[in-house]
Order: sequence, then C-alpha cells, then structure tokens
Amino acid sequence: MTYPLILIPFLALTLAVTLLSLRRPGRRDRLIASAWTAAALFALTAVFDNLMIAADLFTYPEEHISGIRIGLAPIEDFAYPLCVAFLLPALSALRPEREDAA
Repeated sequence: MTYPLILIPFLALTLAVTLLSLRRPGRRDRLIASAWTAAALFALTAVFDNLMIAADLFTYPEEHISGIRIGLAPIEDFAYPLCVAFLLPALSALRPEREDAA
C-alpha cells in the first residue's frame, strides 16, 4: 500500500492548514466554496481517471493501492483534488494582508 502512505503528508498538511485558517474571517464561505470545488473535482476525477485507465494510458499495481475503487480509479486518486480544494483557499486566507503603498 504505497500510494496511501504517500498521501499521508499531503492530507495532514491540508488538515493542519485548513484548521489554522478557521480563525480567519470568511471561514464559512471558504469552506462551502471548498466543498463545492471538491465535489466538482471529484466528478471530473471520476470521469477522466476512469476514461484514461480504460484506455490503458496507465495502470496501478494492485500491491500499491488500497484496493478501494470508484469504477477503475483507486480511491487514492481522489485525495489530491480534496487537498487542492481545501489547501489553496486556506493558504490564501492565512496570507498576511498587504498594505498598498501610495
């Protein structure tokens, strides 16, 4: 199970940064937008990963994945869109405010 182990640091970082960003204003709107973005990215991942795997563009060795699949795509493929959808807005929220120089 190599791929699930590779995901641990990404998921941990996403969780930590997202939790830190909850102290910033706009957290409710940010989390709702992240959830919608994650849902859209999950749908796209499901469609296109399955098409690419079905077309034999790439494969996943069974010994390196968890074995849980959505169609042909291993569940691990869905962690990356989840991280992107939550990590990037959280990082943006944690950025210090810029003061415009006049």
